[in-house]
Amino acid sequence: MTRSVAYTSSPLLASKTPVWRSKFIVAAIAMGFVVLAGRAAWVQVFANDFFQRQGEVRFARTLELPANRGRILDRNGLLLASSVPAPSIWAIPEDVERDRAKLSRLAKLLEMPLAELEKKLEDEDKTFVWLKRQVEDTVAQQITALDIKGIYQRKEYKRQYPEGEAAAHVVGFTNVEDRGQEGVELAFEKDLAGRAGMRRVIKDRLGRVVEDVGEQVLPVPGRDLQLSIDSKVQFFAYQKLRDAVLEHKARAGSVVVLDAVSGELLALANYPSYVPGKRQNLSGEQLRNRAMTDVFEPGSTMKPFTVGLALESGLVTPQTPIQTAPGFIVIGGRKISDAHAHGVLSVQQVIQKSSNVGTLKLAMQMQPREMWEMFTQAGFGQKPQIAFPGAVTGRLRPYKSWKPVEQATMSYGYGLSASLFQVARSYTVFAHDGQIIPATLLKTDEPATGTRVFSARTVAEIRTMLQMAAGPGGTGPKAQTLGYSVGGKSGTAYKQVGKGYVTNKYRSWFVGIAPIEKPRIIVAVMLDEPSNGKHYGGEVAAPVFSATVQQTLRMLGVQPDMNVKPQIVVQAVEESF
Repeated sequence: MTRSVAYTSSPLLASKTPVWRSKFIVAAIAMGFVVLAGRAAWVQVFANDFFQRQGEVRFARTLELPANRGRILDRNGLLLASSVPAPSIWAIPEDVERDRAKLSRLAKLLEMPLAELEKKLEDEDKTFVWLKRQVEDTVAQQITALDIKGIYQRKEYKRQYPEGEAAAHVVGFTNVEDRGQEGVELAFEKDLAGRAGMRRVIKDRLGRVVEDVGEQVLPVPGRDLQLSIDSKVQFFAYQKLRDAVLEHKARAGSVVVLDAVSGELLALANYPSYVPGKRQNLSGEQLRNRAMTDVFEPGSTMKPFTVGLALESGLVTPQTPIQTAPGFIVIGGRKISDAHAHGVLSVQQVIQKSSNVGTLKLAMQMQPREMWEMFTQAGFGQKPQIAFPGAVTGRLRPYKSWKPVEQATMSYGYGLSASLFQVARSYTVFAHDGQIIPATLLKTDEPATGTRVFSARTVAEIRTMLQMAAGPGGTGPKAQTLGYSVGGKSGTAYKQVGKGYVTNKYRSWFVGIAPIEKPRIIVAVMLDEPSNGKHYGGEVAAPVFSATVQQTLRMLGVQPDMNVKPQIVVQAVEESF
């Protein structure tokens, strides 16, 4: 075979190549193909779990199907809280169409400056960013009409509260994730929330669902909750409380209405309040559920308990005379006075005139342990057994540490503390024939049974005294109600600041029951720092009690037990501090 000219003219081509070198190259190429084939088989057949997961991370998504939160209803089935669909707006920044005119209209619909919207969209590495959660349906429709590439919507739910600020401290509210934050929404979160569903899908790079993977798990809606609250009673009580706070230029106020038969909470309101669906710029003053969380020295509202113990122990009868002259007494170096010198008072009149001297003279005949046990049975110093967040325990010190002067002051409500709710519940003792009954936020059709504190006979005598205290010659005649007999006790106390009392700041309250012979409701009212010339509980709190009792009993269908005629309300007797 003759070689070509190219081989003879090129020294490199003319040289002989070793046979082993060409075999090595061919073998190396073959080995590379074997390794690649083995790797491909490993990745695709034997160990593909990792790569499957990586693929799913990039394209597969688990979509949460939100459960519809349960409704909150009042005792008559009226809505206090419900969920409505509320689209949320989100974006994929890298895909968003940068049409400034469209973005400007979008920012306006989202109620945010254009600069803020552009800041949310400036990071193009992000594949997801919320623009605004839970917008109105009409707004969502207008955003859809803009047809901006990269802007998407997601279906969520938003809570609505028809009763607004009147029931805010009872119902509470949820956050943007639809989880309870305050009130019933928080206390019954597990019942109301339900269980979210799940949908496994494959999405393309634009976030569009192209395929379902696996079976869909449907959401389980939350359970509806029916409260004991009567929305009409709630609204009326809130309205009267608000008017009183504004009239007397008080710092705040609270009102509690309890069913004396079942222990159901018919109303609980505070002022200032807030609108649960609009919580921008809220303060702690508005959010605080004062009736449950604020404690104070209950003052004269404790006197019926001290007198009740004296009656129960057989130390006195309602007509037993008590010498209260000269209107004060010194115990342990401390002078304890009445507002006025009354001289000799019967036990009934001690309650009617709200005499500190008369009350402590009864208390000093009893052992500290007896008083402590009775106060404890009445719920003082005990955490309220009610499903409500933030309910406080109050303070009742162990009887072994009581000094004589402390026993004396505790007999008329100083030296211990309680919330307005605790005081209201304690009066179930006088409204339920001597038993203190549990309070409940949930509707019940069964009469409550409780723990006996006093006998029915003692309680009947105390109710007569409470009626006298709320009538002519008592400390709370403005509590009288047209058509219904009432009984109750007013209280006024200096506010404690630090370790002492401020003599120009007061808490004023009134707590009572109606009708007096067959009690159906208990109403407790408290005003914090009234500053418009009047500060006695019988002056500022009793009128709220009167109006609330009358309206509530009418709404409950309770027949009047007195002739409906105009009553002359005399000036209240000043209370002893």
